[in-house]
Amino acid sequence: MRYRRLTAVILVSALLVAACGGGSSSPSPTAQILEGRTFLSTRVDGPALVAGTVIRITFKDGSVTVNAGCNTFGGQYRIDGDRLIVGQIVTTEIGCQPDLAAQDQWVGGLLGGATITLDGNDLTLAASGIRVAFLDRVVADPDRPLLGTRWVVDGVVQGGAVSSIPADVVAALTFSDRAVDVEAGCNQGGGSAKVTDATIEFGPIGLTKKACQPPAMAVELAVTQVLSGTIGYQIEAGTLTLTAGGVGLTLRAAP
Repeated sequence: MRYRRLTAVILVSALLVAACGGGSSSPSPTAQILEGRTFLSTRVDGPALVAGTVIRITFKDGSVTVNAGCNTFGGQYRIDGDRLIVGQIVTTEIGCQPDLAAQDQWVGGLLGGATITLDGNDLTLAASGIRVAFLDRVVADPDRPLLGTRWVVDGVVQGGAVSSIPADVVAALTFSDRAVDVEAGCNQGGGSAKVTDATIEFGPIGLTKKACQPPAMAVELAVTQVLSGTIGYQIEAGTLTLTAGGVGLTLRAAP
């Protein structure tokens, strides 16, 4: 395989360029069915997966990206007969624990001409004595409903960068019909929230007036800054992303 090591930001750009700069040949029927889908590993025959990890493979805009718990790698791909063929592979350069680094190596080998089989929501890749079964993400890990789920804030987005919140600070949102209950990190309250398929229109948010330690107040300021006016939202599996211009929040569905 041909690897070129890049930063995480450059990886995304490189994959988009690769997708736009492909040949003029039409994608195969299998590639057309794969387009826009993500699959999660359900079984590995061969090396055991590192505990707590899953292989995630996404096909989008003529490129494939893979993550197995540490680095993300991939490139422009095509289906040749029953083989997955990936061109020059680009990868992030995160320092991994040895077991995760070794896992990246054998998972990356699946991009070097693995046999690919797609049957409905089931995908299989096999190469060099390793066979991995995948299930479409929308089946394996469905999107949680916005309403009725307690969404816990785990990141603050500013200028495209995501920073985590302090471990001892809890902020969460729970949406119901035309309303939202807010745990802002320090104070609690709520307000109106009109939900469409892609946006949420917040009315004024009323909160208690308790004073807290600076870390909690900083989180509260970030939360209230986002929950204002009409903002965009997206749900993928158990992750909710709220975006309001250059700021936003990432939230996870509480168990």
